[in-house]
Amino acid sequence: MNSRKMKVLHAIRQGKIGGGETHVLDLVQELNKADFESVVLAFTDGPLITELNKLGIKTHVILTEKPFNISVWKKVKQLMVEERIDLLHAHGTRAQSNTFWGAKKLGIPIIYTVHGWSFHPNQHALVKKMRILSERFLVGKADATICVSANNLAEGKSNFNMDRAVVIKNGINFSKFNADFPFKNLRASFDINEESLIVGYIARITAQKDPFTFIEAVAKVPDDLNIKYLMIGDGDLKAQSVELANQLKVGHKLIFGGFRQDIPELLNIFDVYCLPSLWEGLPIGLLEAMAMRKATISSAVNGTKEVIDDQLNGLLIEPKDAEGLANAIIRLAAEKEFRVELAKQAEIAVKKDYSISKMTLQIEDLYKKIKTDKSL
Repeated sequence: MNSRKMKVLHAIRQGKIGGGETHVLDLVQELNKADFESVVLAFTDGPLITELNKLGIKTHVILTEKPFNISVWKKVKQLMVEERIDLLHAHGTRAQSNTFWGAKKLGIPIIYTVHGWSFHPNQHALVKKMRILSERFLVGKADATICVSANNLAEGKSNFNMDRAVVIKNGINFSKFNADFPFKNLRASFDINEESLIVGYIARITAQKDPFTFIEAVAKVPDDLNIKYLMIGDGDLKAQSVELANQLKVGHKLIFGGFRQDIPELLNIFDVYCLPSLWEGLPIGLLEAMAMRKATISSAVNGTKEVIDDQLNGLLIEPKDAEGLANAIIRLAAEKEFRVELAKQAEIAVKKDYSISKMTLQIEDLYKKIKTDKSL
């Protein structure tokens, strides 16, 4: 490697903070500053950019919400030239589709991280076929593809060539997500007393995260169990979710918290964390809840099944099963010892396999290998 630091451009689809964006935020802080210099490109502005700037990480925003937007490709290439980029690390489909052209023109090696494929079982067959073709194309443009779960890799392999792919599991910052840290108690800010059990959902309120099933489950749990429910997040289904909560008359026990960045403090007051997704790559929010020693209930979709051992370190339910989710909530409310044991085992499992330091070392090794070989 040259004596000059390797300059890495991390491209991410948006400046809002979701799973992939959290991953980038953690990664650029953890990378060895003696060997690597990070620059971040996002395709919308938002809290991620603000946070990175506070940390002294150089950022750029080139506006587009479309994948394969040819009109921004030259701007991206120019940015790579001006910043003297040595390696492109594209996080997600939109980022890869709008950056590969510039990198290829300049002979810059490309790493593509798949935080869950853009194709999934809930799509119309034609849409899914088009997405598979586009992912095959994007993987083909990368010198290496990182899959965040073994399931991601297997799913890719079943559809196209993945010879230049590796699995590097997402990692959690255990200093930030530390169950023993004396966090401020946020219960009072939501007007929730100490006796109430708190069941929470922290995710983008979108079709993937299936907020409707969560709300329908809330409606099926008896009121006399003294449970309060928090839904933290924003998204295109937020207004419909509020409307559904009103229709089902659960407004008295379901609180919508909006987008927040104080996730460890929020998780600290949860007793149970729910993730009723319809599909997942490797759910960072679930790993964060486990690191905070929380009992979890998740839908048994591929990426999640890789993390949760049902009945041992969390509970799994079928996707879209409001009845099953309600029964799981009732069980964890009634069986405190079981809930506490699940939470304990969750923390042990996540600390064993999903540390940010382990993830970062693997990524650093890949950067050096790709820069040297431009191949696996």
